[in-house]
Amino acid sequence: MIKEMQAEMTASAYKVWLAGLGAVALAQEEGGKLLDRLVKRGQDIESRGTDRIKDAGDRAIGAFRKVGEGVDEQVTAALHRLGVPTRADIAALNRRVENLTVTIEKLRVTPKGPVRRRPA
Repeated sequence: MIKEMQAEMTASAYKVWLAGLGAVALAQEEGGKLLDRLVKRGQDIESRGTDRIKDAGDRAIGAFRKVGEGVDEQVTAALHRLGVPTRADIAALNRRVENLTVTIEKLRVTPKGPVRRRPA
């Protein structure tokens, strides 16, 4: 039973090895063809003018910003549901601590001379 399991595992590992080699060979064969196709497409687009590319790039950047803002809003909402304070919450808390520190310093009594203790 153990030898059968070892044989199955060895066969499976060998198949994975062969699949990896096949993937490398396919990437080498198809990679060159794909690169040639991409270069040709790039040349075609470049010949149409850079203004269209810039416009498409600007639209893509705008779309990415909108997606990013949506993700930010979702993450912020999730953090609020979990009770994680925001940067603004922490800044407000820091201001309150600073104000309290100033108030405490004003209320603190400083002795004018050596403190005399009464005998026990």
